[in-house]
Amino acid sequence: MIAWVREVAPSLAQCELTFLEREPIDVARAARQHQRYTAELAALGCRIEWLAPLPQQPDGVFVEDTAVLVPELAVLTRPGVGARRGEVESVAAALGRHLPVACIEAPATLEGGDVLRIGRTFYVGSSGRSNPQGVGQLAAALAPHGYDVHTVPMHGCLHLKSACTAIAPGRLLVNPEWVDAEQFDVATVITVDESEPFAANTLTFGDVTLVSAAYPRTRARLAAAGIATRALEVDELHKAEAALTCMSLLLGR
Repeated sequence: MIAWVREVAPSLAQCELTFLEREPIDVARAARQHQRYTAELAALGCRIEWLAPLPQQPDGVFVEDTAVLVPELAVLTRPGVGARRGEVESVAAALGRHLPVACIEAPATLEGGDVLRIGRTFYVGSSGRSNPQGVGQLAAALAPHGYDVHTVPMHGCLHLKSACTAIAPGRLLVNPEWVDAEQFDVATVITVDESEPFAANTLTFGDVTLVSAAYPRTRARLAAAGIATRALEVDELHKAEAALTCMSLLLGR
C-alpha cells in the first residue's frame, strides 16, 4: 500500500469551511497530530510518499479530495471550490509516476471525499462539492476497468465520507441523519452514537480501523461489533472540517 500525504500548511487556519463555525486552529499542534497520523499509516504497512509542500494552500493537507485511485488508473479531480484547484497539479505529477492518469474536466466538479468504494462499486455523494457532470466523468473513466458508479443523495455535511465509511468486509459505519444506509450494498450497518455526528469517518487497514479519539462512544460501538480499533488524536484537524480519510491518498495492489 502506498499512502500519499502532504504536510500541514502554515496557512491552515484560512481553510475552507461549509458546515462548521470557524475556530482558532493551533497549526503546530495540527502538524504534530498529522505526523502521528502518518506514523500510524507506516506502522500499518503503508509506504509513505510525501507530496510537495503547498504553504499557500490552506487545505493542501487534505489530499484525498484531489484524486480517486484504483490499481488501473488515477482520476484527478476538479475540486468544487476554485481556491483548491491549485492542489491538483503536484498530485498529478506524483501519481503519474505510478499510474495512467485521467482528469475531471470543467464544468464538472468532483472531490475525493465524496467518493466511497465498496467492492467494485463507487458511491458518490451529491454534495455541494461534486456535481452530476463530475459523477458522469468518473463513471466514464472507471467503466472500462469494470467499476460501477452510483450517485447517493445526502445532506447536512461536507462530503459523503463525513456521513459514512466502509469497514471491510461488508460493514458500513454511518450517520443516518446525513445519508440513508439502505443505498449501499453492505451486510451490516453500524450507526454512530447520536452525540457524535461526525464520528462516521474512519480508515480501515485489514482488520484494524482507525478512529478519531474525539468519538469514544462510537468507538465503543465498533468494539461491541467485534471490530479492532486504534484511536488517533486529530481534534485540531477536525476544526478544518477534516477527518481521517481526508489526509491521505491510498493505493493498494
